[in-house]
Amino acid sequence: MTPSTLTPTPVPPPPPQGGETYRLAVPNTAAAPRIARDFLGTLLRVSRHDALADDARLCVTELVTNAHRHTRTHRIGVTVAVNRKRITVYVSDEAPWSLPVPNTLPTVHELGCGQGVFLLDRVAETWGSTIYGGLSPSHKAVWFTLARNDTPA
Repeated sequence: MTPSTLTPTPVPPPPPQGGETYRLAVPNTAAAPRIARDFLGTLLRVSRHDALADDARLCVTELVTNAHRHTRTHRIGVTVAVNRKRITVYVSDEAPWSLPVPNTLPTVHELGCGQGVFLLDRVAETWGSTIYGGLSPSHKAVWFTLARNDTPA
């Protein structure tokens, strides 16, 4: 995907068929990204998705860091849907109007910050954000999907 085509998928994928769902809730502290990264890494090793672990850990770290830095949410949720072929990770917070904005091409002075969604766009098969709560939005989730290369999607 070229930098000028950063467009998230607008609707989250349905829950995986024949899969399992795992949830983690962490306080919005500086330790939240590390806790989410370790949780996801362990889960992927146990579920035999080792090949996706590095990319998944990078993506979840970026999304949880964004929630920590850019929202005043009290709790950050991480939900992981796993099946034989793919994983989908949802990072939720209580700030429905604070949506990620892709930085299409980071400049030299921006290297090291402001690249989370740019990296997500490069690594994930699909990604997007969803606002929940209807007319009274209560929270949002930014999600991404990774698929195994050894199994047809």
